[in-house]
Amino acid sequence: MSKVLIINGSPNARGCTATALNEMIKVFENEGIETKVVQVGNKAVRGCIACNTCESRGKCVFDDLVNETAPLFEEADGLVIGSPVYYGSPNGTLLSFLDRLFYSTPFQKHLKVGAAVVSCRRGGNTASFDVLNKYFTISSMPVASSTYWNQVHGFTAEDVLKDKEGLQTMRNLARNMSFMIKAIADGKEKYGAPELERGCFTSFPDGK
Repeated sequence: MSKVLIINGSPNARGCTATALNEMIKVFENEGIETKVVQVGNKAVRGCIACNTCESRGKCVFDDLVNETAPLFEEADGLVIGSPVYYGSPNGTLLSFLDRLFYSTPFQKHLKVGAAVVSCRRGGNTASFDVLNKYFTISSMPVASSTYWNQVHGFTAEDVLKDKEGLQTMRNLARNMSFMIKAIADGKEKYGAPELERGCFTSFPDGK
């Protein structure tokens, strides 16, 4: 069975972000895709200190939620990252978590399908959406889209339930993501995964 890991970057497990993610979960269940939710926003997660210990250990030097989540990410076929908007950007705890999760894990993220979801009262949504999508695009992860930017609006969970277009966007996003996951699995079986080159690292020492 295909699996999707869902990261909720909100400190409120039943708030606006969760309401959007739950709309997706219902579609995933109908599509026969297993989901696992990890609540990040209410945890104490420190940022990366650039020690590079993960290169030798294969995991982050700080043994916390990042290392607990890494195996779930490795076995997942897709990743959904949801966040509220704080000062025009995603939750800082979530960003610290994602920086360390993506950098410290040695397994291949190639062709895992990614989707970002943001929740805001009014503004800052597209800026936050852009920040989250960068984690996918630097990791060779196809990005799922919908019929509008992947966002919902509201100050409370009850408000989000009134955002009919936002909830529709979540359902369409989950359907598109489900299709992509299944199509990629079929494509791998029929054609094999595309070659992924590594090794080139452009740098210009001494200003040359």
